[in-house]
Formats: sequence, structure tokens, C-alpha cells
Amino acid sequence: MPDTYENRPVPELFSWEFATDPYPAYAWLREHAPVRRTRLPSGVEAWLVTRYGDARQALADARLSKDSAHHAGSDHAKGKTGIPGERKAELMTHLLNIDPPDHTRLRRLVSKAFTPRRVAVFAPRVQELTDRLIDGFAARGEADLIHDFAFPLPIYAICDLLGVPAEDQDDFRDWAGMMIRHGGGPRGGVARSVKRMRGYLAELIHRKRANPGDDLISDLIRSSDHGEHLTENEAAAMAFIILFAGFETTVNLIGNGMYTLMRNPEQRARLQDSLAAGETGLLATGVEELLRYDGPVELATWRYATEPLTLGGQRVEAGDAVLVVLAAADRDPERFAEPDVLDLARRDNQHLGYGHGIHYCLGAPLARVEGQTALATLLTRLPDVRLAEDPADLRWRGGLIMRGLRTLPVQFTPLSE
Repeated sequence: MPDTYENRPVPELFSWEFATDPYPAYAWLREHAPVRRTRLPSGVEAWLVTRYGDARQALADARLSKDSAHHAGSDHAKGKTGIPGERKAELMTHLLNIDPPDHTRLRRLVSKAFTPRRVAVFAPRVQELTDRLIDGFAARGEADLIHDFAFPLPIYAICDLLGVPAEDQDDFRDWAGMMIRHGGGPRGGVARSVKRMRGYLAELIHRKRANPGDDLISDLIRSSDHGEHLTENEAAAMAFIILFAGFETTVNLIGNGMYTLMRNPEQRARLQDSLAAGETGLLATGVEELLRYDGPVELATWRYATEPLTLGGQRVEAGDAVLVVLAAADRDPERFAEPDVLDLARRDNQHLGYGHGIHYCLGAPLARVEGQTALATLLTRLPDVRLAEDPADLRWRGGLIMRGLRTLPVQFTPLSE
């Protein structure tokens, strides 16, 4: 018998066709099976949560732990946090998979890097990087906005924030490229990239301890030396997760955002007119709408029930894995008016693109600055930028957590050098 729910065929999940446009399947799940136990491609079973109200409940529920030791199938779940190639315990102690009180302690330490004041001070550097990258392809009249722009921008920005010397940042770009291209599998190249990054971070921590600077790693070391009890492994894991989680979300925000704007010409024109008039209000609300409409994170990272609980009318047993589908929750018609319509001026927009509760994304302020700067500069400097391929021919990266394009080829009127 086919998999059915009330005699209706269940849409196929996690196929290549699904990756191209998952939203019809998510609409079906919201209506017919809003909290549904599903076998994932890895073979692990998990509850998928697709309605907005249930999603907010789950994201803030202390009974849903981030520690995979609580999973009944923990031998299978270990390392599946959405961070490709992450298997060794030395990189596992980070904010995505620990609970209070360790989570509270580590989050307090790293939160100093993402205060509004520090992000505001860093904003001119983001603009400088943005212009430099556009200068690199502006005269060609064509580019792959993922490879040439959206990918390197957050890598270089986060490396600057961490305190990685400029001469070493291309190595980080290569390691991150290997992980994003082959995310999720224990391939040799991924494992080697993780090992090299871990080794480099350990060496960098030693160097920063001897010669600290005005950067995040130095701040972490100073906090540790003043009694905050941050181990070297924790510092390396923290730097790793800031780099990886911070860069891929921004890659997808820029890539998905530009793709969406190019496919919605009226909304794009409205934003360009606003930017030409020197206004920033529509840019700010517009980035929030792009995060809601087709955000960079499709599913929140893994959670595990520490005791039986009820979620969306379903009984979740202790040890069960739970995945909150942010992309589905952010198109819930019970929360958002006309959720499948892009409205850059949308005001009532408490989307879940950066999560909710104690695990709300710490790097969201920086990601917003990067997204706003990147989109505004591209639309201003390349006003006629357009897709160079049929949307049906574009490919989306496979994976459980993130949602983003592999490539985004565009054409535009070349700018003189």
C-alpha cells in the first residue's frame, strides 16, 4: 500500500524534485500531518514539525534537548547537527548541540562579538569586501553570484571577525568550499578539511594567547584567562561553528534573496526605486521578508525529547528526534497573510528564519548587515542584473538543514574599470 494519510498520497520528501520547490509538500504536511514521524534519507526517524505555532513551541521547549546523547538512536544521530564532516568530540562542544548550563556559559562569552555596537563598527568592512568582490567581475558582464560573490563575502567577513590573518583566509575558503560542496557525508576530502581547520584553529589560539588582538578569538581567550573556564577545545569548536554556521547561512541568504528578487520584478523594482531615493526602510523589511519567504535554513538543527510530551496533538516519546521545519512554519497561512506572496514591505513578520528561544542565532545581526549590504550594492551597481539560465535548470544543494543554490549565473551590463 502507498504511504497515505486519510487516503491521500503523501508527497515525496527529500528528493531532488522536492529540493527544487519544497513548499507544496510543506503545505500538504501543514494541513494533513503537521507533526509527522518520517524516515529521513539517512535512515534515522524524526518528527517533522511544520506549523508555526507548534514550531515556536518546540524551539522554546526545554524538554527538547540539543544533546544527541538523549536520542534513542544516538549511535546514528551523533554528528548530524547540520555541520558536514563533524564527527570528532573535540568539535562537538558548541552552541548548536549543548544545553544549559554549558550553553548559557558559552553563549554569554561569544555574544560579546555580536552586539549591535560591534556589528555597526564592522559594517564598513562588510561594505569594503562587498565592493571589492563586485569589482572583480563587474567588467565581465556575467558572473556566478554564488561562487564569485555570495560564497567569499561571509568567509572573509567572519575570518576578519575571528582574527584570521589575511594571508590565511584563502585556506579557510578552500576548506569551507569542500564542506559546503560535499556536506553531510564522511568523504575523505571533507574529513581532511575539518582536520586541517581544527589544527589551524588550535595553532591560532596559541598565537593569539601570546599576542592577542581586537578580535573574537582574542576575546574568548581573555574571557577564559579571567575565570570563564573556556577550554581550548571549546574555543576551537566555538570558532569552527561561528565560521561554518555563519557563512553558509549568509551564502544562502544572498543567493536565495537575489534569485527571489530576479523572479519578482515588481518587488525588485520597488526596492531599487527605494534605494535610488536614499531610503533604507524597504531594504530592512525586505531582507526580513526574504528570510521568511525562502530563507537560508530549511530545518532547525536536531532536538531530542528528554521525556514524553505532546506536540501538535502527537505524543512524542522520550528519546525521539524532532526537526522543526522553519521553511514550512514561515509559510503558515494561520500566521502570515498570503504567505506564498513576496511582500518586501511586510510589517507583521515574526519569522523563524533565525530560530526562536535560547538557541536564536547569535550571528543574526551580522548576517542582516551582510545581507542588506550585499543586496543593496548588487542592485545599485548592477541595476539590470538578470538570470542567465532557465530557473528549471538551476540546482539546489542537497542537505537536511540548509537550503541554497549550487550556482546562480547572471548577466548584466558590464561596468567600465
